[in-house]
Amino acid sequence: MPAADGVAAAHAADLALLADAARQAGAMAMGYFRQSPEVWTKGDSSPVSEADLAVDRFLATHLGAARPDYGWLSEESVDDPIRLKHRRIFIVDPIDGTRAFVRGDEDWTVSLAIVEDGRPIAAAVLCPPRDELFLASLGGGARLNGAVVMTSGATRLAGARIAGPKGFVRSSAFTDAGVEPVPLVHSLAYRLSLVAAGRLDAAAASSKACDWDLAAADLLVQEAGGRLTDLDGKPVTYNRETVRHPPLVAATPVLHDAVAALLGVAIAARTPHGS
Repeated sequence: MPAADGVAAAHAADLALLADAARQAGAMAMGYFRQSPEVWTKGDSSPVSEADLAVDRFLATHLGAARPDYGWLSEESVDDPIRLKHRRIFIVDPIDGTRAFVRGDEDWTVSLAIVEDGRPIAAAVLCPPRDELFLASLGGGARLNGAVVMTSGATRLAGARIAGPKGFVRSSAFTDAGVEPVPLVHSLAYRLSLVAAGRLDAAAASSKACDWDLAAADLLVQEAGGRLTDLDGKPVTYNRETVRHPPLVAATPVLHDAVAALLGVAIAARTPHGS
């Protein structure tokens, strides 16, 4: 088998593993959804529910058994620096959008990625309440429930549908450009996946975004023909010592730089002088 065929087969196997794990994890999470799960507050003031922890344990066991030589990084697991020694690593958010999950809203996801040498090669983002499974593999395109998806192809800011932190996308920088801000999508992985599916033209992420929020959706956007970068146009690198990233933009190729410029203006307007 030629080397390229072997790589493609490995990516396909990894993607099948993630798809199956996402489905099982989503079914587990739905068992807690709208059932008043127990909730705690973490050190960063964000919530974590018993469902997050149960799904995280399942994924760590299931994926770890399937690929024992892969590293592990999850929002709900203690970070082990040994991950930095692994070329391939699982990056997982068992429930992305926990606040929405706890409230009973539908815009939360299970987000799973395999990253190799700092970039994602296989990805699954599942929105269980809506039965939407987004899948992508490097060079294999992006799909939603089996159908190929592409970014919207929008080329003008006026009328563009953009989601992100309300304080930014509803700022004068965006409204003066005539964009169409949409209601906040609480799961960042879902927000970015909707760009890949062409339902949004662009999406923004604040500086609170971490590896587990981004890695799977990053590949979806890329394979759907879009771009996800920081405001300087640099792609995101994963599995570093720090898991947090600067503000980011995902968009159609033509809109990307213009949206990044708007986000930069909006951020500067909210930043006190001298800080």
